[in-house]
Amino acid sequence: MAVRARAAAERAACPACGTRSSRVHSRYVRRLADNAVGGRPVLIELKVRRFRCGQRCCRQATFAEQIDGLTVRHGRRSTGLQKVLERVAVMLAGRPGASLSQALAAGVSRSTLLRLIRRLPEPETATPRVLGVDDFALRKGRNYGTILIDIETRQPIDLLPDRTTSTVARWLAEHPGVEVICRDRSTAYAEAGRLGAPDAIHVADRWHIWSSLAEAVEKTVVQHRALLREPHDSATAKVTEDMVNADLEPSLPTGPRTTGRLSDRVREQHAAVHALLDQGVGLRAIARQLGLARNTVRRFAGATDPDELLVGRWTGRTSILDPYSPTFTSGGPKAPLSPAVSSRKPASAATPAAKAS
Repeated sequence: MAVRARAAAERAACPACGTRSSRVHSRYVRRLADNAVGGRPVLIELKVRRFRCGQRCCRQATFAEQIDGLTVRHGRRSTGLQKVLERVAVMLAGRPGASLSQALAAGVSRSTLLRLIRRLPEPETATPRVLGVDDFALRKGRNYGTILIDIETRQPIDLLPDRTTSTVARWLAEHPGVEVICRDRSTAYAEAGRLGAPDAIHVADRWHIWSSLAEAVEKTVVQHRALLREPHDSATAKVTEDMVNADLEPSLPTGPRTTGRLSDRVREQHAAVHALLDQGVGLRAIARQLGLARNTVRRFAGATDPDELLVGRWTGRTSILDPYSPTFTSGGPKAPLSPAVSSRKPASAATPAAKAS
């Protein structure tokens, strides 16, 4: 559907100097896409004029008139349709937004919606009273940035390109007014808060408190796992009773498993790292020589016992195969015999009296 219109104003203001002019230079037709009506796209054919600027010193010799609320310079959409597409781009972006624009009879590509988002002005945000500081991975293990969040409104404030002390301290110095800094145990963020906001109070959020507590409890349990008793389970007790009746003596593990590919590899690497440390080799050289990450070498160097490194979700837990471990360890994987079968004697062991009969 096409709508033909023209401007009726006698004068127009120059966008460069603001001088209003009535001297017409030329006329032409602009075609603008507008909001759909009844599910049909609307095209506005607007006849506009080009005026001459009356100021001799103005750099804008001629200019085209603009209609308030309808046109913008170099725009091919009406102001109303532009605002609708901007809202769609902010809410859905890329492909989902492009699908919705097709349903609104104002189809645009996903790239167009992304360009609309980039052209939007940055929202003005006030300096938060309680600031949350944490890092995030742009590329895990290589590039990290810093995210700043308003804890009271739970809205992101800014993204910083790295997580260095100088960058965070500079941001805090440029945004005075932070009273509380909520952060993890990073020494870089602690030093940045001391430099950029010396009067701010440093606290830890609930997630980091629970995470630190869980790590401390897990390490303590692993160190003293030999003192822990197995939980009483009726199913396990029944299996144990059946094994005893079958003249088998199950030996349930009371400590962590000390075999396996992961356990053996960790113990070998721990011994190799400490052997090189005893020779006076630095951490960086050890990492190069063993082909390990420097943080991994640092963890091996800080652990006096390799068992401290074998802390995981399944460390020290029993398995449903533990009651059958004597069967597997003596002669390979054989199925356990039932009491009726195990009580029978082989034919070669029969008594002479039975042979005679």
